[in-house]
Amino acid sequence: MSEKSRRVTAAAVLFLALLAAGCNRSSTSSEGGREEADGASLPRVTIQLNWYPESEHGGVYAAQAAGLYSAAGVDVAIRPGGQGTRVAPELAMGRIEFAFANADDVVLFRQEGVDVVAVLAAMQNHPRCILVRADSRVESFEQLRGMTLQRQAGRPFLAFLRSRGLLEGVREVPYAGSVAELVTSKDTAIQAYSFAEPLLAEQQGVEVRTLMLSDLGWNPYSSVLVTTGGMIREQPDLVRRVVSATQRGWQQYLEDPAEGNAAILAANRHGMTAEVLEFGSEGLRELALPEGFSRAEVGKMTLERWQMLIDQMAELELVDPAKVQASDCFTTEFLTLP
Repeated sequence: MSEKSRRVTAAAVLFLALLAAGCNRSSTSSEGGREEADGASLPRVTIQLNWYPESEHGGVYAAQAAGLYSAAGVDVAIRPGGQGTRVAPELAMGRIEFAFANADDVVLFRQEGVDVVAVLAAMQNHPRCILVRADSRVESFEQLRGMTLQRQAGRPFLAFLRSRGLLEGVREVPYAGSVAELVTSKDTAIQAYSFAEPLLAEQQGVEVRTLMLSDLGWNPYSSVLVTTGGMIREQPDLVRRVVSATQRGWQQYLEDPAEGNAAILAANRHGMTAEVLEFGSEGLRELALPEGFSRAEVGKMTLERWQMLIDQMAELELVDPAKVQASDCFTTEFLTLP
């Protein structure tokens, strides 16, 4: 399928989802949830993950394990994701109330007409990298020519790399969701997150090198909690309670990830191990708390960062800057910040 056809198809799916949203949107505050001691029912919401449960979702698992959602007066269900998880249509149709995404996803969702709003960003720096074997000839992005790159087609970071000529002469193939091809071939590179796949490869006896996209200037917020503008307008108190508990969950996870990792391990049925989660939570801490950034600031977002991202994506012709406004992409009103 061509890039143009892919975008047209995506727009059609989202348009149908929006049509359905008016008659299918859930009424969260009136749905039955878990009962409190006095018999009252807690409002129930669903948080949809954008991938299988991993350390990048640690804050919500820490919050749930520590009872922070219940203490905030809300019954939260965490729904695992996977390859092909469609966050925007689920939000638009009201089948979920919150979800995980990356900042560039939010911009694309809004470009397609879905009123998605970021309410918390766990990672200030993005973990996206290209992973190569240490015994390959590749030490920089400029040396990828001649390699086979496993990637998820249509991702904005690929357009960013292409715009700089860094994928010229690179054979692009679908991402298999594992490090298997990298382990067997030093001519293979894969898209990866810096706090996950490197350890998986090294556990199979292969030393690796990470080429960080943030070093090139591609650095959207990551592990972003999103909801809809409708939820914010109609149920701001519920949004506040979920965001507040999630922020505290992230603060706890970054201080001591043990309880959150145990919950993730229980939820992940795709070969996750305690060692991988420990590696991930350590690597994630550096991305969530860059130098000079305190745990009290976890979740913080700025207009300048969102505007820079939109400008980059407009330059790549992925969005129309007249259609997507940075101030509409996020809000920090539900966060507790110093």
